[in-house]
Amino acid sequence: MAFFMILTVLLGSLCLQANAAPDNNFDTYYSYLWGGDHFSINPQKTEVQLKFDNSSGAGFYSKSNYGSGLFHIKMKIPANKSGGIVPNFYLMALPVGGDASRPHFEVDFEFLGSTGLLQTNVYNNDTGGREQKFQLWFDASADYHTYEILWNPSNIQFLVDGIPIRVFKNNIPGVTYPSVPMHVEASIWNAKFAGNVDWSKSPFFTYYTDFGFYGCSGNDVAACASDNYFWNKYKVLNPAQKEKMALYRKNYMTYDYCAQPATRKTECAYNNQ
Repeated sequence: MAFFMILTVLLGSLCLQANAAPDNNFDTYYSYLWGGDHFSINPQKTEVQLKFDNSSGAGFYSKSNYGSGLFHIKMKIPANKSGGIVPNFYLMALPVGGDASRPHFEVDFEFLGSTGLLQTNVYNNDTGGREQKFQLWFDASADYHTYEILWNPSNIQFLVDGIPIRVFKNNIPGVTYPSVPMHVEASIWNAKFAGNVDWSKSPFFTYYTDFGFYGCSGNDVAACASDNYFWNKYKVLNPAQKEKMALYRKNYMTYDYCAQPATRKTECAYNNQ
C-alpha cells in the first residue's frame, strides 16, 4: 500500500510540475552563447537585448536539451527597417557550434529582415527546404509579440500570439519526424537569403522577454512522450483552431514550398489540413 501511495504522490508531482506557471527569469532557462558586448540583459534578468552591426551579432541558448515541449518567447524585432538581418527563435538538434550545413533536425522562426516577414522552416534530418513565409498582420518592431513552437510526438505547431499558422504532422508514410533531443536558441545575425543589409541603419536591436516555457528536459525522447505532460495532449488542432489557421494562411502567407512543384514534398498532402 505504501508503494502505491508513493507512486501516486510522484505522479501527482509530475503533473503539477508540467502544468506549473513557468518562471520568466532568463537564468532559469538560458545562458549567454556569443556576441560579447552585443549581448546585454537587464538587472532583473527579465529582458535581453541582442545587438547586430558590421562587427557582430549575438545569441543565447537553453541550458538543457528537451524531448518535447511548448517553447515560448516574446520578441520585438529592430525598428530600423532593413533586409539581410535574421532575428530568430528556434529548436536545434545539433550541438552548439555544430555544422548546420549537414543533415539535422531543426524547427525555426526566422525574420527575414526587419519588415515583418516571418519565415518558418523544418529541417527533418536534412538541410531544410520547407520554408513557409508570412507577412505578419502587426508591426513586429512596435511591441512584444509571442512566438511558440509546440513539439510533441504527434505534431509540431507554430503559433504567433496564440494563433496557429503552421502544422507539421508525425506518422506520415515515408516521412521522418524530429525525434531526437533538441535545445533552444535565439540570435540575430545576417544571411544572403534574407536580402541585403542597409548598414546606414545599423546598429539593429532585437529584444526578448517572457523566457519561461514548458519542456521535458533530458535526452530520453521516449520518456518525454508521456501524456503526463500536458503539451503532449495537443495531438491535433481543434475545429476553431483549424478555421483560424486557414484564414490566417490565406490572408498572410506569402510563400509555401508545398505550392512549388520543384520544392513540394510528401508531407504537403497531409499537413495544415
